[in-house]
Amino acid sequence: MCETSASVDKPKELLPQSFNVKYLGHRESKGLWGIKNTRRPVDAMILHAKQSTSSLVPMRIDVTRDGCTFTYNNKTKVHPIDTISYGVQDLVYTRVFSMIIVRDISDVRIEQHPFECHAFMCESKQAARQLTYCLAAAFQDYSKRVKATNNAQQKFAIDLRSPEEIQADLKVDSEA
Repeated sequence: MCETSASVDKPKELLPQSFNVKYLGHRESKGLWGIKNTRRPVDAMILHAKQSTSSLVPMRIDVTRDGCTFTYNNKTKVHPIDTISYGVQDLVYTRVFSMIIVRDISDVRIEQHPFECHAFMCESKQAARQLTYCLAAAFQDYSKRVKATNNAQQKFAIDLRSPEEIQADLKVDSEA
């Protein structure tokens, strides 16, 4: 549930906002963004939650212009906005919000994808929608900041090749 005084029926443009959720967990995602890359992981997490005898972990998510902070069991995990690639209210489970986070490449083995889908059970479908709007506002703010500081010398690119393609290119480069 949103802890701010704003109505969750309309998008609130001001950040930060906090949400009380229950953590469903995380699974590997095969892609950087899109509902097609959250569908299987969310389905697996929901099935696991239904079959589990333990209760879901209560968590607070704080969304700011700089990213998301997860607080649970007196622990805090910060995910900077530039490591979050996607967030969405699930179409099947409308109380579920999921996001794809890009893992630190040093934590990823060759056979793994660097993307993790995290899912959260919100108190209502309106709260899941509001969480989605908040993350969208953070993305918009980040985009404006990147564009404001961007000049001809500052460019970036995203390599969307599969780990196998990258590994094959590394082998070719090392043989040359």
